[in-house]
Amino acid sequence: MPEHGDGGQEDAVYDLKGLNCPLPVLKAKKRLATMRPCSRLWLETTDPLAVIDIPAFCAESGHRLIETAAVSGGHRFLVERGGG
Repeated sequence: MPEHGDGGQEDAVYDLKGLNCPLPVLKAKKRLATMRPCSRLWLETTDPLAVIDIPAFCAESGHRLIETAAVSGGHRFLVERGGG
């Protein structure tokens, strides 16, 4: 029962602000492992290296990077968990 409608489900947000490499990727990996395939997770980071690390992590792990956005003080990444 989504509160805001744009396709049904609200994407979870994982606040990784203030963490530096490699913690954003390690925590994202652990969190995504608990989620169902095809579910989506927003990662919010302040680590400047995340713009390299998160896309590389997705490519290596079989997850799909849906969207990347620069926001005040950092970046947001929408990741769709890979199947399997």
